[in-house]
Order: sequence, then C-alpha cells, then structure tokens
Amino acid sequence: MDEPAKADAADPAGASAPDDLATREAAYETFIWANLRRNYIGNFVHGMLGMTGFRLINAPTFMPAYLHLVSGSNTVVGLGLALQQMGGIISPLVAGAAIEHRPKIMPMAIVLGSLGRLAILGMALTGWFLRDQAQVLTLLMFVFLFGVFMGAQRVAFTLLMSRVIPISLRGRLQAWRNAVGGLIAAILAYLSGKYLIGQNVLGNGYATTFILAFFLTSAGLWFLQHQIREPVPPTIREPVRFRDRMRDIPGLIAANPDYRWFLIMQMLATSARIATPFYILHVGVTMHLDGATLGLLTLAYLGADTVSNIVWGYLGDRSGFRVVLVLSITAWIASTLLLLTMSAPWAVFLAFFGLGAALAGYMMAANTMILEFGHRDDLSMRIGISATAEGVTATIGPLIGGAVADLLGYNVVFGASLGLLAAALLTLTVIKDPRRRAVR
Repeated sequence: MDEPAKADAADPAGASAPDDLATREAAYETFIWANLRRNYIGNFVHGMLGMTGFRLINAPTFMPAYLHLVSGSNTVVGLGLALQQMGGIISPLVAGAAIEHRPKIMPMAIVLGSLGRLAILGMALTGWFLRDQAQVLTLLMFVFLFGVFMGAQRVAFTLLMSRVIPISLRGRLQAWRNAVGGLIAAILAYLSGKYLIGQNVLGNGYATTFILAFFLTSAGLWFLQHQIREPVPPTIREPVRFRDRMRDIPGLIAANPDYRWFLIMQMLATSARIATPFYILHVGVTMHLDGATLGLLTLAYLGADTVSNIVWGYLGDRSGFRVVLVLSITAWIASTLLLLTMSAPWAVFLAFFGLGAALAGYMMAANTMILEFGHRDDLSMRIGISATAEGVTATIGPLIGGAVADLLGYNVVFGASLGLLAAALLTLTVIKDPRRRAVR
C-alpha cells in the first residue's frame, strides 16, 4: 500500500494542503499552470523523440516487411501484429489498477517505458545474432513483450499528461510533438529504407533501424524524467485488490452510455486494422518493392502524420475530438479504397499518405477523448478498459487477416476492413461529444 502523499514546497496540491476540497482543487490548478511551461516542454520532447522511434517500429512497412522476409509467410506477419496487440490486452488493466491510487505516476511510467524500449533492443539483437526458426520465434517474443509494455505505458503516460496539461492545450501539444516527431521519423524512415535497409548496413539493415529507434525513444524518456514536475491530485482513490477493482468495470461502462458507445467504436475501428500489415505486401504484388520504394512509402505515411497532426490537434481543441474521429475514419475508408482500386505509383503514394493522416487523427482523437468521460479518479481504469478493448480486437484481427490473406487474397481482407470502418463511422452518430457537456 502506498504511503500518503507528502507535500513539499514545489507541490501545493500535496497532502498537507487545506482540507477543503475546493481549496485543494484551486491549489492543484495553480500548480498545473505555474509549471505548465516546464511540463509542456517535457511532454513535447518526450513525445517527439518517442514517437519518432516508435513509428519506425509501428509503421505498416518495416516490421511487416521484415517478418515476411525472415519467415516467408503472411500468417507469421499477421501473427506478429496479433502478438503485439495481445500483449496489450491485460497489461493496461493491470497498470490502471496499479497506478490509480498512487500520488505520483512518474516512477511507474519510467519503469514501464524502459521495459518497452528494452524490447526494441531485443528485436535489434535478434536480427544480428540469430538465424532461421530461432530468429523468427525470438523476434515474435520481443514483439509480444513490446506490446505488453506499450499497453501498460499508454495508461501511465496518458494519465501523467492529464495531470500536468490542461484540457484546452492537449490537442495542440500532441499536434506539435507528433508533427515534429513525424517529420523526423519520415526523414529517418526514408533514409533507413534507402541506405540502412537498402545497403544492409551492419549486416542487417532492419536491426540497424531498430537500434536507432531504441536510442531515440530512450533519449526522450530520459528527458521526461528530468523535466516533469508532477502535482498530487486533490482526490486519490483508495487502493483495492485487483480482482475487486475488476468487478467495477461493468459499472464504469454502464454509468456513461456515451463512453459505452465510444468503446464499441474503438473496437470496430481497431478491428479494421486487420488490413494494416498487408498494405505494403499488397503493394509488393502490384509493383516492384525495393529498399528505396519501401522508404518512400514510409515517408508518405509518416509525412502525412506530420502534416495532419497540426490540423487534427487544433481542430480537436477548438471543436472537440468527435469531429476528428469522423473525419479521420472517413479518410481511412477513402485511402483504403484508393489502394485497393489503383496501382499507379502516384496513387499508392497518395493512399499511404491518406492512411498516415487518417490513423494519426484516429489515434490522437481516441487517446484524448477518453480523458473527457467521467470523473478524474476513474480515469486510469477508463484508459485501461479502452486499451484492453482495443487489444482484444487488434489481436484477433491480424490472426484472421493473415489466414484470409493466404487463402483468399488481400482484396478480401481490405473489404472486411472497409466494412468495420463503416460500422465505426455509423456508431459515432450516437455518441455525444463530452466536451459539449463539461470541461474539467
């Protein structure tokens, strides 16, 4: 059990603050705004470097192409993405229950973030030191561990941001950190594809790309640790046993119908990622795919992320993130149709650009809108519930997608993805934007 929060001169929201809740709330808000510049910079640099490195791993180009290269199997490609998502099924709920009663989130966030980065290091070392079946199995193991710790750190870092960044500034913070990080990632992706992978630098260009991602993400985590000043909230939940907290989940979902529909929308949209690892493999069937082309398409995907994040962030701050979800899912559908129906190089480039913009908008909106449903004390568990719900569907989807791609072809997989996206878009019509009701 955690010790009670201790106050210090830099923490007016600590336990020694006055007993009156309104006074503690005011002190908490004062602390946030007094340290906003420092915390804004910390979140920006951490997100910029972290997103840069993680995008080299999560972009639908390098990892699917690498898994296919070492295994020669569409099913293994689907299994790899499924294992990554499977790792994120339970860990968000465990992390949410473990940190929601803690006065300070930062220590746990650093531990979880460090473990996720070590998984990337493991992917790189696997490429250099193992071969054949041992390489494939070990790589899949590290992909799974990466998913475990990414799911857990998602809860920790999202909760940390909610404690130090006011709601009115979260969209633009994510916009600029994602845009700058996306620009760097796009350039690095192109250079990595053309030079590191194309010329097989250090004997394995993919492993060299992964080690680059490890160093970038580690630098961002180090900066965050030394920059953030975190307040203690005016109210903190009492610690309870994990199984008892799990029993509260149905009530948390039922208490807010809009959040319940939001969960359904997340699961539908995440299921639509059934096609994600096969975008690049589909291109490989219709046109020549060498290192330079791989880098160029990754540049299009991540470059769109850079450009679109500015628009998504400011639009979300101004109009609410429900609008961003509607527009991004619509763009996702249009880009998938373009990739499915046209094979000209310009059309493929445009499709990957549209997919990058759409997925960037969806991720920003889903991760930010979740902060606006319900009470602050339940925020950790809401994040965990949403992350786990996404993890369940994201695990099943690629497994089915890999088998379907082998049996029926990529077009059937893309058709299923389009149907799921249309259902997610329809679900959004019944969700009321929480920004319109209340702002914390």
